[in-house]
Amino acid sequence: MGGGEVAIPGDVSSQFVTALLMAGAVTDDGVTVELETELKSAPYVEITREVLADFGVDTERTAAGFRVPGGQTYAADEYAVPGDFSSMSYLLAAGAVAPADGEAVVVEGARPSAQGDSAIVDVLDRMGAAVDWDEAAGEIVVRGGDLSGVEVDVGDTPDLLPTIAVLGAVADGETRIANAEHVRYKETDRVAAMAESLEAMGARVTERQDSLTVHGDASTLHGATVHGRGDHRLVMALTVAGLVADGETTVTGAEHVDVSFPGFFGTMADLGAAVSVE
Repeated sequence: MGGGEVAIPGDVSSQFVTALLMAGAVTDDGVTVELETELKSAPYVEITREVLADFGVDTERTAAGFRVPGGQTYAADEYAVPGDFSSMSYLLAAGAVAPADGEAVVVEGARPSAQGDSAIVDVLDRMGAAVDWDEAAGEIVVRGGDLSGVEVDVGDTPDLLPTIAVLGAVADGETRIANAEHVRYKETDRVAAMAESLEAMGARVTERQDSLTVHGDASTLHGATVHGRGDHRLVMALTVAGLVADGETTVTGAEHVDVSFPGFFGTMADLGAAVSVE
């Protein structure tokens, strides 16, 4: 492959940048990516650059975007994959909203990395959960508490929107999730999907093009049948909502958790949740 220059929008998905950087390293001339708009989900690109560096591939941030020189070779003898904070967010949220007699949920494998979704720890802390992160040990301990609504900008962390929306439904006051328009362009429109599903479960929400506000004081969750829409993150977030809903909650499309967390329902059962998969 020859390589070259490309101009793309940065506010739709960071995955396009990621793919170009990964492929550009083995082109003849390298690839220069010019961003036509502000880059959203920037930490995901930094995860890519961090991993590429671990595999011996150089990249650079330019004034207009990114560049990866060509003619490079991937090389690594052994690589320890960091824990996935997107997946951890559901377990941490479960510990915050559905504690069992004061017991803590302990999540291992949580060592610091460039992952923007590690922001879930700060979100939980600001909402009032008892959360402690031992970064050296890679261990997060969370206990439930009286949660309060907060405002969260998800410009860099779109995958957290479903989790934060569920937290907002059980918190006192309003939780406003801002800078969220790009979250509409994932596996499904996650802004609209979470608004619809939480409303079906008894939450009161206000949906705007670029935000989702959950009115916790006006929300009392009850069981319902909600649709996963073929989206692993919706399925997992709505399962967490079902932990605190009055009555039984059915989430369709449960098999889609296999995209990122195949053992999710088993892990939830290990935490004491009454779950069954049909």
